[in-house]
Amino acid sequence: MAVIHADDMQSFTAEVLNAEGPVLVDFWANWCGPCRMMAPVLEELSEKYPGVKVVKSDVDQLGPAAGKFGISSIPAFLLFENGKVTKHVVGAMPLAALAEKLGI
Repeated sequence: MAVIHADDMQSFTAEVLNAEGPVLVDFWANWCGPCRMMAPVLEELSEKYPGVKVVKSDVDQLGPAAGKFGISSIPAFLLFENGKVTKHVVGAMPLAALAEKLGI
């Protein structure tokens, strides 16, 4: 499954909050080097774990959602299930470490 971009509240609500099944949201910014380093890791995650929807949300464009979920450092990864946050991981890391911390 391809990585989806949700950079406004309408698409964030549709792709994340109203989604069935697990959704991993990457809160990131274009100016953030570690965030850009995680892009290929997230692509690989979306291929290796097709049951997990991967959504990228730019904090500069989606500040309200970032604030609502307490994002203070990026990259930040929130795992949602049925619209609720179940895991929160911060920082750049290899795929195996991210998957382990998320429990997927």
